[in-house]
Amino acid sequence: MVDYLATDSLQKTFEINGKTYHFANIAAFLADHGDSVESMPYTIRVLLEAALRRAGNDAEKIAALTTFVNWDEHHDQDVSYNPERVILQDFTGVPALVDLAAMRDALAEQGGDVQKINPEVPVDLVIDHSVQVDRSGDDLAFDYNIEKEFERNEERYKFLKWAQGSFDNLTVIPPDTGIIHQVNLERLAQVIRTKENENGELEAFPDTLVGTDSHTTMINGLGVLGWGVGGIEAEASMLGETSFMPMPRVVGVKLTGKLNPGVTATDLALMLTNQLRNHGVVGKFVEYYGSGLAHLPLAYRATIANMAPEYGATCGFFPVDQQTLEYLKLTSRPDELINLVEEYSQANHFFYDESTDSSRHYSEIEELDLSTVESSVAGPSRPQDIVKLANLPAQFEDRRDMAAYPVQVAGQHFALRPGSLGIAAITSCTNTSNPQVLIAAALIAKKAVEFGLKVPAYVKTSFAPGSRVVTDYLKAAGLQDSLDAIGFNLVGYGCTTCIGNSGQLLEELQQIVVDRPYPIAAVESGNRNFEGRVNPLVKDTYLASPPLVVIYALAGTLDIDVTTEPVGVSTDGTPVYLTDLWPADEDVDAIATEYIKPEQFSDNYSSILKQNETWNALQAPSSVTYEWDDQSTYIASPPFFEQQEGQPSEFDDMRALASFGDSITTDHISPAGFIGSTTPAGKYLASKGVPIKEFNSYGSRRGHHDVMMRGTLANIRLRNQLVPDKTGGFTRYLPTNQETTIFDAAMQYKQDQTPLVILAGKDYGMGSSRDWAAKGVKLLGVKVIIAESFERIHRSNLVMMGIVPLEYQNGDTAESLGLDGTETFDIKLNQTTAHVIATKDTKKVEFDTKLRFDTPKDWEYYENGGILPLIVKEKSATSLD
Repeated sequence: MVDYLATDSLQKTFEINGKTYHFANIAAFLADHGDSVESMPYTIRVLLEAALRRAGNDAEKIAALTTFVNWDEHHDQDVSYNPERVILQDFTGVPALVDLAAMRDALAEQGGDVQKINPEVPVDLVIDHSVQVDRSGDDLAFDYNIEKEFERNEERYKFLKWAQGSFDNLTVIPPDTGIIHQVNLERLAQVIRTKENENGELEAFPDTLVGTDSHTTMINGLGVLGWGVGGIEAEASMLGETSFMPMPRVVGVKLTGKLNPGVTATDLALMLTNQLRNHGVVGKFVEYYGSGLAHLPLAYRATIANMAPEYGATCGFFPVDQQTLEYLKLTSRPDELINLVEEYSQANHFFYDESTDSSRHYSEIEELDLSTVESSVAGPSRPQDIVKLANLPAQFEDRRDMAAYPVQVAGQHFALRPGSLGIAAITSCTNTSNPQVLIAAALIAKKAVEFGLKVPAYVKTSFAPGSRVVTDYLKAAGLQDSLDAIGFNLVGYGCTTCIGNSGQLLEELQQIVVDRPYPIAAVESGNRNFEGRVNPLVKDTYLASPPLVVIYALAGTLDIDVTTEPVGVSTDGTPVYLTDLWPADEDVDAIATEYIKPEQFSDNYSSILKQNETWNALQAPSSVTYEWDDQSTYIASPPFFEQQEGQPSEFDDMRALASFGDSITTDHISPAGFIGSTTPAGKYLASKGVPIKEFNSYGSRRGHHDVMMRGTLANIRLRNQLVPDKTGGFTRYLPTNQETTIFDAAMQYKQDQTPLVILAGKDYGMGSSRDWAAKGVKLLGVKVIIAESFERIHRSNLVMMGIVPLEYQNGDTAESLGLDGTETFDIKLNQTTAHVIATKDTKKVEFDTKLRFDTPKDWEYYENGGILPLIVKEKSATSLD
């Protein structure tokens, strides 16, 4: 068979930088099939290009290309996705690399070549999730937090250094240098990549990726297609496995107009999150277009793209345009790369062309006039619940009759009320890639100092930027001193408060809230505010732009209408309002223009792999396979690799481990924060001789399955309808009706050889791309989850661990069917559906559900007990051929 791209019409070349580049000609392919590239969304063009380039002379791949012709009619057909690279952060990266290390062991036991377990695409791991805000509010905070970080995580870091030395194609970016998304945005992403093909020719093609952090989508703001996946799927991509998905629906979001003065990118992102959640974009691609794009700098786009998981989309994509090129110049990308990006994108129809907006076809369309966006916050526990500033006090009306809460902090007496802030944090993820909002926050701090305003002593303030470039330009502009003066000192370069690494509340407040719980609040500039995530003692958490974080910190409360009420009182007794503090957009832009320079980016990233001396001094083994330490409570070989072919298609006498309502997040299922001493995980660590003060967090112990399975469904805010009078990781062991922990009940069911099911409502598994939310329930013995709907990433993780996701049909819910979770369940799987019989006493309820095996590959994962044993089986077969 002739190579599919051998004809001149389906490949083109261009010359630039003294080199000739070949590329797959998507316009010619579509024209040959009576379709037009101008009518195709940019995101689908990226998928088509990859499929066309990889088709070669493979008959099956060639046949699959026709799925892209009239693409919006083929959502029942699958498309393949092989990302060009993978990016990891350490919380999710450690278990992924632990799995790869264990795969080598499993392959060695079968007599296979362990070098078959090696990343086949470039993999970057950025250590950014481990630093905690143990200290804040002074100049010593940064050094102190780094010291504590290395004390807690030395074993994990040595494992990562071993992995970097043992695996090919793996680069580890040391701690305290920046967060995964900003490093990706400012350095790693190339927009257009090149490589030499089998004929020795240079190929050019779009940069694509997957990442083990939900907010990998931030890179969509740069015109790079990528999204978050669970660590399991990332491992598959690293090892060259092709992933499949139904041809996605693409929601086009037409942006017009221009933001009004004082309205930030955060405000826009929160409004879009609310609008798109209401529209319904779960599992869909979102693509932005329209005249409004010209008024959105790259940093604004990154803020919006970052929030794609919050509005539920697979991606929130901005096509390449002049703003993209300007950002590449600003961040000191090589001229050769910038020229390549422009030339290729225009030659192969990836450069945004507003004149073809009316020709482009989308599955669905939303519109937003940017001039209608208002300043807002979102909360108290979901990022899509937008609240206008004037309406924020109404959020606390139902608690106005609560008695004041007397506390003494730093020698001062305070009477706290619901809405009083325990935490005010400018965090790293969504906003610190955006100089405009950070400079605005710093200018507010400067004004506050001039007025003599101070943040009340009970508020724990912190500042964790996304890269060292941020502190470079703030210091150059003389603005960091102002942030320091009101307590927003640098605490680290990492994902701190937003991931649950907020540390404890201020010492005097911490103990009194532990002893006498009270609805303390928090405000942060991140993207996640699910219950118990930021801090287990905080009741209400609101998302806000960095300048608003500073405003509310100065006020000391969220129970205030900052549009009409004073934020504080100056030293001369004059009320100070938001309008007195808020800077003009022109002033912000002037500082950004003067003090942000390409040299700051080139200087920072030229030394990023070697600037952390503590990391450089760590010693790590150099063995091909990892030498597991049986005494370790951080790293252990996981029990996922036994081949389990012939999984059952019928389950009898199942019991419900838990019955949940709507919006159960991956934080609920597998928390990342602190480990309580009375929890199963805490008791396990204590039994191993670990002092309570060294428990660290669930996130830091994701490399150890014995800790993580005990932490599964252990969030202190979890509500299980089987124990309606309790919150936390509790359930009923139904055969005896005994109330106990979910872990202990699961172990008793395992001893009884009783298969388990979980019942849930809408959006089960929303939130972070947390593979342990699937791994943990598998180890607890859960075989099936029945929900009203699943979030995209979590559904994929469940399938890849060999767990069956079933979705109610025909408007059914647990409530409408009369299910309370105390029934026994018999379930029979068919090809696309599953029949369920729920029995309680003598009453039976029968109903059909949709089997959410969305691609044929999902059945293969299930039949092999998950993707991990399947990969070992495949690698063993190829190494023994």
